[in-house]
Amino acid sequence: MRGKKFSLGIMTGVLFLAGTATIGTHAATFKMPSMRESSTVVANIALKPQSTSQLTDYAYDTVDPTSPYFHQYLTPDQVATKFGRSSGDINNFTTYLAKYHLKSAVYPGNLALKVWGTRANLLKAFNAKRVTNGKTYRTKVTLPAKLSDQIVSVIGVYSKKPKATKKASVTPSLPKNPTGPNTDLSKNAFSKRYGALKFADHYQLNNLYNKGLTGKGQRIGIIQLSDFKTSDVLKYWNQSGVNDDASRINKIYPIESAKTGNFMLSLGVSGAQIESTLDVNQSGAVAPDANIDAYIGISLDNVTSSTSAYYTTFMQAISDNRDQQLTTSFGPNVELNSKWEENSSSSMQDYSDAFNIMLEQAAVQGITVFRASGDYGPREEPSKSLNHVFSTSPYQVMTGGTSLPYTKIVKGKLITVNKERAWGNTYTNPKTKPSIYPGSGGGFSLLNPTPRYQIGVSGVNTFRAIDLLKYTKDGYLIQKNPQIIFGTGSGRNLPDVSANADNMTGYATYVSGNNLSYNPKTKIITNHPSKTWMVNGGTSFVAPQMAGANAVMNSGRKSPVGFWNPQIYKFATESDSPFTVLDDADNNNDLYYTGQPGKLYNQATGLGTINFDKLYGKFESEQ
Repeated sequence: MRGKKFSLGIMTGVLFLAGTATIGTHAATFKMPSMRESSTVVANIALKPQSTSQLTDYAYDTVDPTSPYFHQYLTPDQVATKFGRSSGDINNFTTYLAKYHLKSAVYPGNLALKVWGTRANLLKAFNAKRVTNGKTYRTKVTLPAKLSDQIVSVIGVYSKKPKATKKASVTPSLPKNPTGPNTDLSKNAFSKRYGALKFADHYQLNNLYNKGLTGKGQRIGIIQLSDFKTSDVLKYWNQSGVNDDASRINKIYPIESAKTGNFMLSLGVSGAQIESTLDVNQSGAVAPDANIDAYIGISLDNVTSSTSAYYTTFMQAISDNRDQQLTTSFGPNVELNSKWEENSSSSMQDYSDAFNIMLEQAAVQGITVFRASGDYGPREEPSKSLNHVFSTSPYQVMTGGTSLPYTKIVKGKLITVNKERAWGNTYTNPKTKPSIYPGSGGGFSLLNPTPRYQIGVSGVNTFRAIDLLKYTKDGYLIQKNPQIIFGTGSGRNLPDVSANADNMTGYATYVSGNNLSYNPKTKIITNHPSKTWMVNGGTSFVAPQMAGANAVMNSGRKSPVGFWNPQIYKFATESDSPFTVLDDADNNNDLYYTGQPGKLYNQATGLGTINFDKLYGKFESEQ
C-alpha cells in the first residue's frame, strides 16, 4: 500500500502483472472509451462538535466497563442531538450555500456537510483565493463569521491549478512474490496456503470458527478509491472454498457512479483495482458469512480532489451506520507537508482534526475502524524524513506487518526466517544500486499526540532502531555498517497490532482486465485481456483480515466490541494477555525500528500478534 501522485491519461491504470497469468494470444486493436468529465465537484465542511472533549470522553466511556456509558452506543440521530450542530446551525449553512446555486446535505450526526456543485460556484461561495508560499500554494477560503466559527476544515475547494501542478490521488503498490499460487490444490489446502485459513490457523481465529462463529449477521464496510470486478472476488472466494454468493457484495458510490467505475476499469488493470479486490477478498473470506459494503469514492480526472473523495467516502460509511467494522488500505497522501495536496483548501493538520472527529463518531456508534500502516517501513513515501500514510488517527486500529517463518532459495541464496518477526526485507534481494525495500509501516505520528490509552505502556515513546538504509534521490542504499540507535519519540505510536504481511509468505489474489499496450509509431493501442493469479504481501491484507476477524467476534456477541484501542492496550498489560510480543532486538525490524527487549510495545509490530480466541474471551469477560 503506497500513496502516489498520478494523472489520469491515456494509459492510466495499465499495469504489468507478475504471477500466474492467462493472456489472450491474439491482440485486438483497442478503441479508447470516452467519457465526459463531470462538472460537479464534491466538497465537505467538517464541523466542530458541541463539545470536543465530551465527544472524546464518550468514545472512551463506551469501552470502559466502569462507566455508566459502557456499550451505550449511539445512533447517528443521537450523535446529532448529543454532540452535533443544531438544526438552526445546519440551516444557516444550507441557506447560504443555496444562494450560490450549491446543493448541500448534512451527514447524519450533524458533524459535517457534503456540498456539491460547479467549481465556479464553489469558488464564489467560499471566496476562494490562491495563496502562494514560495514554490507551493494553497486555496484560502473565507465564509461569514457566524459560519466560519463552527468549522474545523473546508475540504475539496480548490482554485485554478497551474499547468505544472500534479494531481493528487492514490495508487497502492503491493510487494509481489515472484511465484504465483498453485490453483490445483483443493479448496481447503489452497486457503491454508494462500488464504483465510492461513490467517485463521496462525492467529487462533479457527477456534472461533469451531464455536460456530463465522460473521453471520455482520456487515463489513470497506473504504476504497477504486472500483473492482465482483466476478474476480467470487472466483477467489470459490477457489478458497468460502461462500461465493454475489448478493454478499453491495457497492455504494458516494462521489461518481458505477458508470465511472466501469470506465476506469476498462482502461486496464491498476494497482488500485488490485487493492480494492483483495480488500473484499480477505475480509469476506475471513468472515465467510458476513456481507460486504464497498464504499467506492472515485472521481474521473480528480475533479473531486482525493482528500475530499476520501473524506466523503469515509463519512458516508460512518453516517450510514450499516457496518460494525470498517477497513481501509487507501489514503489521500502521506503525513508530509511537502507532499500534501498542493491545491487543497484544507491544511494537513485541520484535515487530520476533521478526520479524528469523524472517527470519534464511529467510536461512539460502536464501529471498529482498521487501517493498514503502510508497506515501506517508517517512510511510506521515499524521503529522508520519516513519514506515514494518512491518517494516523488514534481512533482506529493501525495494523502492521510480520514475516512468518520460512526457508526458501531466492535467486540462488538460501533464506531462512526461524520465527515470526517484524516485516522488513532487505535480505532476500539486496541491491547495490538505490532501491525500494518492503517493510511494515511504524513510528510516531506527526499530527496526533500520544493518546491516553498508550501513555504508561512500556515501550511507548521510546524506541530502538537500526539505520539499515541511506536515502538517495533514487531510493535507498543498504548501509555496510548500520548503527544501533536508542531514543525517545512523541505522538501517537503506530502500529497497534500486526500480522503476516510479507510477500514471501503472502496471500493469493485474482484479478482480470484489459492488458493494454501502445505503439507510438502507429499510434495504435492493442489489448491482450488477462486473467491473473498472483501472491502478494502488504499490510493491505492485514487490515481487511482484522476487520473480518472482528466481524467473526461480533457475530457471537450481544453488542459490538467497538473502539478497540483503549481495551487492547489494557489487555496487553494483564497477565493473560492475548498478544504475543515480538520484542527481539536482532533480526526483527521494519527497515528501521526493532523490538524493545522486555517491553510490551515497539514501533515495528506494536503490541504484537493476536490470539483471537483469547482476545474474544477478554472482550466477552467485560460484557
